[in-house]
Amino acid sequence: MLIDIHARLDEESIQELLGWSVFPEPEHLERAISLYKNGGEHKLLGLESEDEVIGLIGYHHVNSDTIEIDHIAVSSSERYKGYGRGLILELLELEKPSVLIAETDEDAVDFYRSSRFTVESLGAKYPGTERFKCTYYADDEDEDA
Repeated sequence: MLIDIHARLDEESIQELLGWSVFPEPEHLERAISLYKNGGEHKLLGLESEDEVIGLIGYHHVNSDTIEIDHIAVSSSERYKGYGRGLILELLELEKPSVLIAETDEDAVDFYRSSRFTVESLGAKYPGTERFKCTYYADDEDEDA
């Protein structure tokens, strides 16, 4: 079950997790922390196991039926156990959007592909870094059932 963790952003373990989902420069992490601290339109939820947050997902509503994932991370010791996909499935259940979107780099694009997102290259938005738009259509899940 996902829990609101925006009030816990001062915790080192939460910042470390969030740090996994941003470009490895301190100002990127600071920007991500401030995005969620005010508790505004950007929401940050965590996945707990044995009283420890092992994964997080940050997002905002683009419109009434579309959510954009801004950050997603799972602690290094818990990766490849399905928690990342679990975060997405819990978000879908909680918010019930028709569409989920995310932008990512080459390191994470296979995660989104394996989670049934459609992947489209955005080219090199930053020098030497190809970016990808990943889209998940929740309505397609209903057709598969």
